[in-house]
Amino acid sequence: MAQFCECRCKQNTTCLTELPDVAPCNGTVRLPPPCEDSPSSGSSKDRRDESPRRRCRLLAPVLLLVAVLLLGGLCLPFLLQSAPATHQQRLDVIRRILTEVPLIDGHNDLPWNVRKFVHNQLGEVNLSSDLGRVDPWARSDWSHTDIPRLRAGLVGAQFWSAYVPCGAAQLNAVQLSLEQIDVIRRLAEMNAQHLTLVTSVKGLIEAHREGKIASLIGVEGGHSLGNSLGVLRTFYGLGARYLTLTHACDTSWAVCSVGETNNTQDSTPGLSEFGKAVVRELNRLGMLVDLSHVSTRTMRAALQTTRAPVIFSHSAARALCNSTRNVPDDVLRNLVNILRRAANQDRMIKALYCFSTHQSYSKEHESNASSTENLSSFSECYLEPAKLRRSFDPHKIYPFCSTPTGLEDVSRYPQLLATLLEDPTWTEEDIKKLAGLNLLRVFAKVEQVRDEWHRAAVLPVEKISPPDNSACVYGAS
Repeated sequence: MAQFCECRCKQNTTCLTELPDVAPCNGTVRLPPPCEDSPSSGSSKDRRDESPRRRCRLLAPVLLLVAVLLLGGLCLPFLLQSAPATHQQRLDVIRRILTEVPLIDGHNDLPWNVRKFVHNQLGEVNLSSDLGRVDPWARSDWSHTDIPRLRAGLVGAQFWSAYVPCGAAQLNAVQLSLEQIDVIRRLAEMNAQHLTLVTSVKGLIEAHREGKIASLIGVEGGHSLGNSLGVLRTFYGLGARYLTLTHACDTSWAVCSVGETNNTQDSTPGLSEFGKAVVRELNRLGMLVDLSHVSTRTMRAALQTTRAPVIFSHSAARALCNSTRNVPDDVLRNLVNILRRAANQDRMIKALYCFSTHQSYSKEHESNASSTENLSSFSECYLEPAKLRRSFDPHKIYPFCSTPTGLEDVSRYPQLLATLLEDPTWTEEDIKKLAGLNLLRVFAKVEQVRDEWHRAAVLPVEKISPPDNSACVYGAS
C-alpha cells in the first residue's frame, strides 16, 4: 500500500494527498484518514508530522512538470502531423493519405487521343514511356497522361472516357463507342503490371490495396446509345460504369447545355419519357448517372427521376464561372441534399471545378513553377463534390487551352492536395473525402440501389424510342 501523508488541515481545506488509494488490498479501497483541526500549540511531534506534508508540497510541482513534459512528448508528433509547416511536410502527409485512400480521377480523355493520334493502333502506344517526349504525343497540347505520370501523381483509380463526337450521332456512334470501350479494356490488359479494369467499389478498393491503378469506363454522351436501352445494357456488360446523358448536342430524349441561357424560359422538358427510362435503367443496372454537359432542365428532371445519387464528372458551380456548362445553385443544393440523405454527411462540398470560356490561368498569368500561388488560386474553384477531376487529355472542344502552373498533368495531383492543406479549414479527413471517399460512397449507394431492385425483381426497362433518322435504320416503319 502507498503511504499517505498525514493531513492536518484547517476548516475544509483539501491537500494533494487526500486521494483514494486504488492499489488492490483484499478488494477494498483504502481512504486516507480525515483531516482534523490542527491544535493551536505546536509540539516537536506536530512539526515531525508536518514534514511529510511539506515534502508532498515540494514534490507536487515537480511531478506536474514531469507529467506535462511526458504528455507533450507524446502529443508533439500528432500536433506536427496535423499542422505541417512546410510544403514538403504537407506533401509527406498527402503521400501517406493516398496510401490509405485511393485518389480517383473522374474523367480522362486519353482513349480518344489514342484514336486521334494513332487510329487505335495500340502497338504504337507505349503507355509505360513518357509520352510527353514521344511523337506524336510530344507535339500535342493534349498530352497529360501516361503510366509514369499517373504513378508520380499517386492516382489510385481512373475513369477513362469512352467518347465519340456529336457528329457521329445518328450515324455510327454506337460502333465508335464500342471501339473506344475496346481500346480502354485493351490498354488495361496491355499494361496489367500497373492497370487493372474494375467495375465495382470492391474491385476498386482491392486494386488500390494491390498497388494497381483501377481503370473504369465512363461513356460520354447519350448519343452513343443510338436510342437503345439494349445498347446501354451492353455497355454495362462490357464494364461501363457511368453514362453522361448528353455531350455538346441534344438527343431526342435529353437536352444539352449548348445554347442555354441563365434565364431560359424554354418549355421543352429536360428529359422525355424515354429519357426518364434511361435514368431508371441506369439505376437498375447500378450505373452512375453523369449530368455534365446537360442543360439545367435536364439536371432537374434527372434529379427528380433518379433513385440513386448522381455525379457531375466534369462540371463546375455556375456562381463561380458563369457558363451554361456549369451547375446553378438550386441544383447544387438539391444535389447536396440527396448526397447527405444517402451518406448522412454534413460536409460534402468544398468547391467546384471551374469550367469557363475565360481562363485566368493562361500563360501570361503564370507564376514561377516552384510557387504554389497558382495552385492556391486553382484550388479555390477547380474541385468538385463527389471526386477530384481535371479532364486531362481533353478533346479540342474544351474551352481551356492551357493548364495552370503547378498542375500541368496527372503527376501534379499531390501538389494540389498539399496546397489545400495550407488552408486550416481543410483537414486530413476532408482531403480523404475529396481524393476518393466521396466517390466511393456515392458509387456504393448506386450499387446498393441496384441490389435492392434486384432483390425486388425489378425487370429491365423495355421502353422503345423511335430512331432519330429512320432513313438510315433497318426495319424502321
